[in-house]
Amino acid sequence: MPEVLAGATEAAIQTWLVAQDTPVAVNQGLAEIETDKAIVELTAEVAGTIGRLLVSEGSSVSVGEPILVLLADGEGQDAIGPALAAAGVHTGGNATAALSPTPSAASATAEAAQANPDDAVTQRAAAVDVGGAGAEESSARRLFASPLVRRLAADAGADLDDIRGTGPQGRIVRRDLERHLADREAVKPAQPDTAKAPTPAPTAPMPDATPEPSANFEDVPLNRMRKAIARRLTESKSTVPHFYLLADCRVDALLALRRTVNENAARKISVNDFVLKAVAGALVDVPVANAIWNDDSIRRFSSVDISVAVATEGGLMTPVLREVERLSLGQISATVAEMAGRAREGRLKQHELEGGSFSVSNLGMYGTSQFSAILNPPQSGILAVGAARRLPVVGADGELTVGQVMTVTLSADHRVMDGAVAAEWLAAFQRRIENPLTILV
Repeated sequence: MPEVLAGATEAAIQTWLVAQDTPVAVNQGLAEIETDKAIVELTAEVAGTIGRLLVSEGSSVSVGEPILVLLADGEGQDAIGPALAAAGVHTGGNATAALSPTPSAASATAEAAQANPDDAVTQRAAAVDVGGAGAEESSARRLFASPLVRRLAADAGADLDDIRGTGPQGRIVRRDLERHLADREAVKPAQPDTAKAPTPAPTAPMPDATPEPSANFEDVPLNRMRKAIARRLTESKSTVPHFYLLADCRVDALLALRRTVNENAARKISVNDFVLKAVAGALVDVPVANAIWNDDSIRRFSSVDISVAVATEGGLMTPVLREVERLSLGQISATVAEMAGRAREGRLKQHELEGGSFSVSNLGMYGTSQFSAILNPPQSGILAVGAARRLPVVGADGELTVGQVMTVTLSADHRVMDGAVAAEWLAAFQRRIENPLTILV
């Protein structure tokens, strides 16, 4: 399993793109690997023939763990066993098998544990490896689980002997562990109250028992995406010096222009499409704001790549729209819709989530009038867009009228943008959104 995402320790095989005994060419797709936020395609670095798939679809695998066998020209199935044995991988001879140490590897680990009795890590490895040699049925079953499942089971205090695996060869996969933990919580008995007074003598009347109120809640296990979101946003909020600027934008002209455009457009244009185009125009007007923090430098870009926040069932994703300043409103609308659809299906590629200097998060469609967004490092700005609403407005002639007002909030990284630069950018955005014909040219 390659380290497809920097700092990742594990990933999951979502889909195999090849089958046993099929030839593959250089750069041909082998599998789709699920990371924290995207699906990454693993490609072949050399040509050959698929000898054996070692991991079933849906299984999580530690980085560096074998996942398949690729045969070179002239090699056959008889070469697989010795190669796996030399690598310390035992498959039991099946095409798709769980990974576990060979008996020779188990003996070597056990001997190492005896030679280093104070080495806790070695002792734990020996406990697992000796089970792989067939010392006990329960220990042997424990080996038919990935390192991730073993670690999660240890953290939850679950005994893998009590779990029936549904993977190949009875391998315990993550869904088996999660189902076991859910069943265990469902049947967990109420804990006795040790602080209660001693039971009265039989001759004394028993007091009425007052049942403790039951807690109605559900603990939802964190998936990889939610863990990644929590980690990155906590890092952003605690290490990036955010500051915020707010502007009320009069959008009567924008809404009127949108209606006119949609009367003849083959594809309907949303307010968010106009916002993205106006953001790109403002970054062209104020190029010093089109930059990111690069630890020892500030990197400024000549093109405008914008991350668009998309709500999915698993959490927020931010696919990057490239060269927005060159795209028409129709192209923006089609690209955003296509990427948002794939984001909700979990089909985005890793490179589609990387890059960009700026983000847009729009909650106007939910009726939210105003909010502040958290920066997506290393980007230096994110615009939070609220809903357009009817408010009293004082016109240029001093007359009080009712107008459509959209409140936007810029969150900026003070290391990249000073207050004056951020204010200049926000003013440029407001000019474009309030004079929407400038967005079209």
